Amino acid sequence: MTEFDKIISSFFVQDSLNSQIWENPDSSESKMIPSVREKLLEIANEFVNFLGVEIFVQDVHMTGSLANYNWSEFSDIDLHILYDFKESGEKKDLLIELFKLKKTLFNSTHNIKVKGFDVEMYVQDTSESHFSTGVYSVLFDEWIATPSQDEVTIDKEKLKSKVNTWMDLIDATIDEVEDDELDDALKIIDGIKDKLKKYRTIGLESTGEYSYENLVFKFLRRNGYIQKLFDFTNELVDKRLSLEQNFVE
Repeated sequence: MTEFDKIISSFFVQDSLNSQIWENPDSSESKMIPSVREKLLEIANEFVNFLGVEIFVQDVHMTGSLANYNWSEFSDIDLHILYDFKESGEKKDLLIELFKLKKTLFNSTHNIKVKGFDVEMYVQDTSESHFSTGVYSVLFDEWIATPSQDEVTIDKEKLKSKVNTWMDLIDATIDEVEDDELDDALKIIDGIKDKLKKYRTIGLESTGEYSYENLVFKFLRRNGYIQKLFDFTNELVDKRLSLEQNFVE
């Protein structure tokens, strides 16, 4: 099986929820396995402490493919801390940026796995739109959005064409900005990241999780192309800020 086919197959619906995470995984009455729930709450508490700011946590949600029927070997446990940013008043924008940085730092410096799946943390504003059809309250041990086993049809050639267009755009952009001034290069790279984010959001808002826009985004994340953008940014900054050593005989 090619890499493309392997990633495509990961988008299709499974017969049941993941049995490593859920009790009665093939039933509408499924609940999170108690030991898994206990561990996720422990991780959530550690992350909240790591934020370094006292906040009122309204809920802890697990979302993403492992809270749905489209889980695969590529899945992560997406754990969201629900917080009303309006409570922070004038510090709202500052806390949003701080929590983004803290999330990135926590996720990159820890290798936490539950039942073999990576755990990814995120602070979600209670007013933030969320489009997942599977959301579970880990804190209150109940479904917020109960997933359904919908039939999904994916045109492989259509998806492949859209993925290749984005891969070509990312490759071409990296080649073009490699010798540009640092500020100009970073501005262009950030523009591509924003464009891809908006592309995904449009798909989620119009068609949902199985929109081609969202599938393209997930494909690029699974084949390493989104990480390629971030790695290039870091390498570019390091290169421009470094000064070569002169060796004197």
